[in-house]
Amino acid sequence: MYITCLDLEGVLVPEIWIAFAEASGIPELKRTTRDEPDYDKLMRWRLGILKEHRLGLKEIQDTIATIDPLPGAKAFLDELRSFTQVIIISDTFTQFATPLMKKLDWPTIFCNSLEVAPDGEITGFKMRIENSKLTTVKALQSIGYETIASGDSYNDLAMIQASKAGFLFKSTDKIKADHPELPAYETYEELMAAIKKAML
Repeated sequence: MYITCLDLEGVLVPEIWIAFAEASGIPELKRTTRDEPDYDKLMRWRLGILKEHRLGLKEIQDTIATIDPLPGAKAFLDELRSFTQVIIISDTFTQFATPLMKKLDWPTIFCNSLEVAPDGEITGFKMRIENSKLTTVKALQSIGYETIASGDSYNDLAMIQASKAGFLFKSTDKIKADHPELPAYETYEELMAAIKKAML
């Protein structure tokens, strides 16, 4: 029995923070987990920039409302869910992900939550569990599932490496060069074929 575990941003939808950086005119916010392996450090840095510019949840959600899934992502996910269970495991937050899940026909997502003040300021964040991607994959394996995993960033590597089969998808040249042992794909057709082959 298999469960396929996918990252969200960069794999199925554009990077939310990059979109918001462009919408807000704050280029520093383009930094993502492709650039910074320490997610806690990255998020605290982002929250500092938001506070400095007096930007809150509403402004980010306004940008998210304009984001569509990557071309082909929904068809890929629909086909994948027709023959295997799929869980999206993301370091994003419920308040960001919900509108995007609607556009993808409500797949299952495990993510985190933001702490938001009454005035909309994002004051902090609550991670579901430490090392959530790896911990979730190991938990699924502990109840009898084989996992197949795919993602694009540093924070996806542990779940990819711990799975029966794991693939980089639309990743950076640096991550691909640092991990030549991991198959890397650029199209949904390639990734679908690899997942199907892994399940044989």
